[in-house]
This record gives sequence, C-alpha cells and structure tokens, in this order.
Amino acid sequence: MKNSDDSGYTGKHVGVCVLDTGIFPHIDFTGRILAFQDFIGHRIRPYDDNSHGTHVMGVLGGSGKRSGGRYEGVAPGASLIGIKVLDREGNGSVTDLLRGLSWIRKQKERYGIRIVNISVGSVPRRETAETSALVRGVEAAWADGLVVIVAAGNEGPEARSVTTPGISRKVITVGCSDDQQSVRVGGISMVDYSGRGPTVSCICKPDVVAPGAAVVSCCVPSVRKNHYYGIKSGTSMATP
Repeated sequence: MKNSDDSGYTGKHVGVCVLDTGIFPHIDFTGRILAFQDFIGHRIRPYDDNSHGTHVMGVLGGSGKRSGGRYEGVAPGASLIGIKVLDREGNGSVTDLLRGLSWIRKQKERYGIRIVNISVGSVPRRETAETSALVRGVEAAWADGLVVIVAAGNEGPEARSVTTPGISRKVITVGCSDDQQSVRVGGISMVDYSGRGPTVSCICKPDVVAPGAAVVSCCVPSVRKNHYYGIKSGTSMATP
C-alpha cells in the first residue's frame, strides 16, 4: 500500500468515518483520530479487537510513519473517525450499523465528516432488496450530503451477488479489480470473489473497482505478534 497520487491532495481537513470493528491507535494515525464511537462494547477509548477496521482505516488514511512512508494510505492527512459496529468476530447487526449511521449524520458538522466507508455487507433477500432498512439508512446519509462508499462484497462471481447495502443505486459501490488471482485468506483460496451485478432491480454495480488482493496496511500489534502491518484481501480492502 503506497499512495501514488502526486496531485497534492491528502485529505487534510476532511473527516472520514469507517464503520467496522473499531480503530487501534496506531502510530500512523497519531493526532488524527477525531472521534470514536462504540456500539458494541460501549467503551470510550479507541480500540479494535479484530483488526479489520484498523486495516481498512490504514488503507484509507494511514500516514506510513511507522514504515518510513512505505505503507501510506490514499489520504494520509484525513481526519479519522472510527465507528465500532462489529464485534471481535467481525459480526454485527443491522440495528448497530443503522445506529452508527444515525450518529454520523448528527455529528457530521461537528467533526467535518464528508465521507463514510462501509466495508461490510449482507446478502440481500430478493423481496426486500431495495426497501431494506440498511439500504434506506445509507441513502438517508447520502441525502444529508455525505459521500457513502460501500464494498461490493465477496460473494461473487455470479450475477446479483453484490451485498447489501452496496445494491443501493445512490451510494458508490466498490468491487475488487484483481480478484481473478488466487489469494489465500485464512487458509482458504479465494478466486473471483468480488460481488457482481446487476442487482435484483437491474442496477449496474459495482460503480468502480480498485485493487484489493494482498493489501498491506495497519494492524493491531497483538494480532500480528507485535508487527505493525498485516496483509488482507477482499472488497473490504478495495473500498477505502
């Protein structure tokens, strides 16, 4: 992971929220964690008992300080807001995700929030696809002026395999561009995993694709035996 953008845009003064497993106060986030909200353990200080959220946040906004600039995120100057809506196993409920979205909408002016990253999703049921509470939740955030970026999910490669809320026609849904190579994740070989459209409502998705295989980013040291970076793959990594 290295930011190759020479445009000079670093995300400075832009608040970015990640709804995930939390955020570990990694050295690459020093001075930029503006807020942390925990809907699982109701703790006050930032933490991540899974490391998924920290990895996503690193891809998005890590400074690369610990690695001497080698592993720098795409927006290394962004202001970071971690919203914990998933537990240590990476599981969560629609209710908590909606609570997280509601909190963001209420606090967006206070923290200058402009972007919301959701690297989680669930397989939609045909009969409730676009009317589900989760889809309505992300679309309400979009209507409030927030840019909502959502993972296409790892249920591909069949058609109609984009997960909820990525099926929403209003949000930006991201697929993985390099998922045709075999990538081992947790001992399982993943090939062609990125969610594909069209959706049940015949909406073309994903809207954009980005690299997501074997991405190096920030991790919780205790998870990686005091290593400060780890490797993950999937549309979760492509989204930030």
